[in-house]
Amino acid sequence: MLALPPRMQAVVVLRYFDDLSEADTAAALGMSVGSVKSQASRGLERLRSVLQPTDDSETNGTGERSLV
Repeated sequence: MLALPPRMQAVVVLRYFDDLSEADTAAALGMSVGSVKSQASRGLERLRSVLQPTDDSETNGTGERSLV
């Protein structure tokens, strides 16, 4: 989560870990529902890019997937 700024972290945690609605997340953080939607979308995209495995970690160097 360190890849996200604090406000974006808070939105992602409240929405997806605490399972709050967009409206409840907005109220908890004092922001608009639209801001919650955009921050959540950007946060998830950034986490996907950080957590996505590289080609080297997926294969064993021969183009085949490594089982380890």
